[in-house]
Amino acid sequence: MRLMRIVLATLGVFVLMAPFANKMFTIAARPLVEKLPEGMLATQVGAPVLAPFKLAFLAAVFVTIPITLHQTWAFVAPGLYQKEKRLVVPLMISSTLLFYLGVAFAYFVVFPLVFEFLVNYTPSGVEMQTDMTSYLDFMLALFFAFGLAFEVPVAILLLVWTGFVTPEQLAQKRAYVVLGAFVLGMFLTPPDFISQTLLAIPMYLLFEVGIFMAKRLVPAKNKNKDDADATATD
Repeated sequence: MRLMRIVLATLGVFVLMAPFANKMFTIAARPLVEKLPEGMLATQVGAPVLAPFKLAFLAAVFVTIPITLHQTWAFVAPGLYQKEKRLVVPLMISSTLLFYLGVAFAYFVVFPLVFEFLVNYTPSGVEMQTDMTSYLDFMLALFFAFGLAFEVPVAILLLVWTGFVTPEQLAQKRAYVVLGAFVLGMFLTPPDFISQTLLAIPMYLLFEVGIFMAKRLVPAKNKNKDDADATATD
């Protein structure tokens, strides 16, 4: 039933967005089109119709993420303890906002810099013209990469809360985290150093944010545990 609600909500938003699919694609493609001398190409027969509708559907999925999370929360909530419920709700809200923030960062910061670099460094005699389907795939890949990367603080809080690691242990691995962030950037972004760097740096900064937040949660949790143990002993 809850899955059906998620599907119906997504389809409903898609129906509302479908009439504006071309407008949405124009906005999404603006960071690149502004850099191209002749605009985009459509090398596939159905691309002028299918690409905008694909974007509209994925935008509907994107917009309904809060509904999806709410239905997921309603499904798992009965099996959680009260203290777990107090933690899960803020994490769900923060993870949604961080994902949106990552996508916005990719669109407003990363895209202009990457496309400016790619256009300016195109070899002499070569005119850069991108297929709209290829651009859509490129855009969605970066949106997913940055949205996922911005979830680092939430991941750290979950790891610390479940007891797999402590903030102090994470802090000792900073050098490995920096290296891992750049390696991950190589896999999640196109092969240019700008997007890789713009992904790695926020990931490391968010790693530090996660440690900072975890240090405020772990002592409180440990204190409550110690108090409970002392009470049980008495």
